[in-house]
Amino acid sequence: MSFNILVTGASGFVGAVLVPFLAATGHHVRAASRNPSGAVAGERIESVVHPDLTVMREIDWDVLLAGIDIVVHLAGIAHYPLPESVDYDLVNRGAAVILAKACLRHSVKRLIFLSSIAAQTGSAADNVLTEASEPRPMTAYGRSKLAAELEIAQLGAPFTILRPVIVYGPTASANIRLLMRVAASPWPLPFGALGNRRSLLAVENLALAIAHCFVSPGTLNQTFVVADREPITIADMFTVMREAMGRSPRLISVSPSVIKVLITAAGRGELWERIGRELVVSSAKLENTGWRPQIEAKAGLGAMMKAFVRRPPEL
Repeated sequence: MSFNILVTGASGFVGAVLVPFLAATGHHVRAASRNPSGAVAGERIESVVHPDLTVMREIDWDVLLAGIDIVVHLAGIAHYPLPESVDYDLVNRGAAVILAKACLRHSVKRLIFLSSIAAQTGSAADNVLTEASEPRPMTAYGRSKLAAELEIAQLGAPFTILRPVIVYGPTASANIRLLMRVAASPWPLPFGALGNRRSLLAVENLALAIAHCFVSPGTLNQTFVVADREPITIADMFTVMREAMGRSPRLISVSPSVIKVLITAAGRGELWERIGRELVVSSAKLENTGWRPQIEAKAGLGAMMKAFVRRPPEL
């Protein structure tokens, strides 16, 4: 079945993978972004402009929604330090809610809202998280995503909410870019004793999950955690990435407590939360609707690192 699909934030990391994937599977994609020249071009792809969500308090989505069956809302601001003038709530909740109301007016068949695991937790969790776990966002970003989820669910437009864990791929930025740069360094790394596990999500698996929601009745008006099937330890992450480069892992087993002290002393306590503690989730609820991740974490990280080495992203 073919749909007319509006993708917001189409020139971003996820959008740059999702848009050509949807077009290749027969859908017509209206790829909307602030900078359409940065969006992927191709057959069945229409590049259009959407407003700058960081400054627009009243957004007119009606023109972009004309003739649209499905909306995938990727646009937003991410959870990394930004100027104080940037309003997470304005962009991640306010713009999304205005869009959801417009979807209701246009009888859109489904609004797929890309939330985040940050709507449910901080950088680490002591237990395996599922959709039933009580949401406890720890950042302004996470709180803005959770607030958007709650309002969208109450509006009456058909929706699916996805809460991905950290998404990886060759052109990823922020934490994943940092991991790739560290793995590519020539030095031994002190992470051999870090056996804590992290759930990750290949960007290709996320694209499959989004497309699955178009046609799955079991995903209607539901919220799902999304991750690769198996979590991976920090030590294994670096081992896989370095082996993908044809190199020895060169991991030294330094006590995690020592690493924690050094990182904290350097004023990067939040980094320790990401690399020194666990964050494991279960995507069983989404898999029970028929979605299957196609890429395992080790294979995906290896492929990402090979692509990074062939064509390093701009710094």
